[in-house]
Amino acid sequence: MPQTVCHGDRMEWNGDAYQARFDRLAREGEDVHAEATLVRSFAPTTVLDAGCGTGRVAIELARHGITTTGIDNNASMLATARRLAPTLHWHQHDLTNLNLQRTYDIVVMAGNVPLFTPPGTQAALIHALARHIRPGGHLITGFSLNRGYTLTDYDTHCHTAGLTHHTRYATWHQTPYTGGDYAITIHHQPPTPDP
Repeated sequence: MPQTVCHGDRMEWNGDAYQARFDRLAREGEDVHAEATLVRSFAPTTVLDAGCGTGRVAIELARHGITTTGIDNNASMLATARRLAPTLHWHQHDLTNLNLQRTYDIVVMAGNVPLFTPPGTQAALIHALARHIRPGGHLITGFSLNRGYTLTDYDTHCHTAGLTHHTRYATWHQTPYTGGDYAITIHHQPPTPDP
């Protein structure tokens, strides 16, 4: 069963097929939870998994006692997530205009999310997510750099949304970034100034 089906100029994801790939990798001994491990290193109590897909990251974080919310715009992916973890909070929504009216310690985008939003909407995506990060919290994002959305663009969008650069890695296992086709970037929501 393919992970995606092409309908003209758009792709539709198959949640169960997508999850099956990670299940196979886990059976073969691959570490499929590096994203969650990096998020956990910040000791959050609340996490918004933006572009959560089938919930792999959110479910692993919840397994460690972290309150997680998963948001995705794909019904098939969310159906798989709800089947795997029916007690977690899953919402179908366009991330570029998200407004949950609450904040989280961490917002994570683990799966090339900025590359799947419509071209030209990345600034809106980052702005929408930035308003869901509590003061002192972080945005953690990983995406491929060979598909037209650059780190310069991403950093500019984060800066415009009020976030400050924290660090950058080449892998979710925190290999230092020295260039290449993939990067994990962490931005910080500055604390609220004392009155």
